[in-house]
Amino acid sequence: MDLNQGQQGEIRSNWSLAEVRALHALPFADLIWHAQSIHRRHFDPNEVQVSTLLSIKTGACPEDCAYCPQSVRYDTGLERESLMDPGTVIERARAAKANGATRFCMGAAWRSPKDRDLDSVAEMVSGVRELGLETCATLGMLTPAQARRLKDAGLDYYNHNLDTSEDFYGEIITTRTYQDRLDTLAAVRDAGIHVCCGGILGMGEDASDRVALLHTLATLAPHPESVPVNQLVQVEGTPLAGTAPIDPIEFVRIIALARILMPRAHVRLSAGRSSMSDEMQALCFLAGANSIFYGEKLLTTGNPDTASDHALFGRLGIRPEPAAASG
Repeated sequence: MDLNQGQQGEIRSNWSLAEVRALHALPFADLIWHAQSIHRRHFDPNEVQVSTLLSIKTGACPEDCAYCPQSVRYDTGLERESLMDPGTVIERARAAKANGATRFCMGAAWRSPKDRDLDSVAEMVSGVRELGLETCATLGMLTPAQARRLKDAGLDYYNHNLDTSEDFYGEIITTRTYQDRLDTLAAVRDAGIHVCCGGILGMGEDASDRVALLHTLATLAPHPESVPVNQLVQVEGTPLAGTAPIDPIEFVRIIALARILMPRAHVRLSAGRSSMSDEMQALCFLAGANSIFYGEKLLTTGNPDTASDHALFGRLGIRPEPAAASG
């Protein structure tokens, strides 16, 4: 494709699938150069937004997501935990802020929250926001009324990933449809909440599925403000345990592609960082990743500890993005 077209950092939601395929097929050096050039137009290249994620209700989820140790359908040895007390969650948020986080994300293993549970979550959201942190939640599918309830409580972001392409989706999940996910995203957007939406790489999909996922995200209008890119964390007992891992260079390509397609989004390097080398993470930052989850656990799977992240940031000359600048 013409390297002077479609890669200048303009905000578009009319990408064609052919354009996205052509970008993905660029020589690696060209792809990274364009991604880094666009990144610098919209962000400080040496700042990374830092979030902390807490599982506020763990396990016993009725969904059959093939990657998830929290599904009630799989024996992964995970201990079920009921919904946490709001006061405990707020204290955990206070500790996360002290460790440098600017956004606090609360995740619950539900297909969709019951209204009575949403009252407790709303109390958590309000309390975390009073600490001066941005708030994020991932609770499963939402109705428009539930999305408005969370907005009224002060929720800044709602995470609801598409996970993969629509064509490959049925290989991973059968208990909710792709359209169900899109409907939740629409309810969140209509309520005035920022959208956090991305996917998981390394679930057995091929390159065309990864391209199609990003095409779907990049043709949402507006784009998600936050785009988490996860590397599958394989858990014994789940159907995807033993899946061949994604090539690290291909993972970096997807980070770069997300940056080019969605120039103003925070592209988050999410699950799977514990198995990534420092060099791979450095390439991801070079390709346009500018957000991470921070802390030793990501819902129920491991994550690099804060000391390791501080050390890597120091080696790369990266600093955490100030709270007032994040979005």
